[in-house]
Amino acid sequence: MWFIFALLSAVFAALTSILAKIGIDGVNSNLATAIRTVVVVLMAWGMVFLTNKQGGIFEISRKSWLFLILSGLATGASWLFYYKALQTGEASKVVPIDKLSVVFTLVLAFVFLHETFTYKSLIGCILIGAGTLVMVL
Repeated sequence: MWFIFALLSAVFAALTSILAKIGIDGVNSNLATAIRTVVVVLMAWGMVFLTNKQGGIFEISRKSWLFLILSGLATGASWLFYYKALQTGEASKVVPIDKLSVVFTLVLAFVFLHETFTYKSLIGCILIGAGTLVMVL
């Protein structure tokens, strides 16, 4: 089931880029990011209440709070930079560079989470990096 969710995530991420590029025309990138963020917040809390999971907020550990907050800050920074890049660049070039996050994630998962980094992972990282260069040059 995770594969279907990941595939749907990719489809909606693609839609996000195209819709954002159209919608950001003539709008300050920070303001556009803020509007997008409000919509995401409403959707996320809507799902929490729809599934009746709001009580779980009191069961979250301090460590989880810390890392969820740090993740939120990283997400916010990513979105601000992404929207600025999307506003000033072509979506067909911005998006592939943004997807280099896959390579960064694999390296960081190896360093900090001690996940296995295989030859297959290395080859994939090289191909993603090379593919990105081909697409943006």
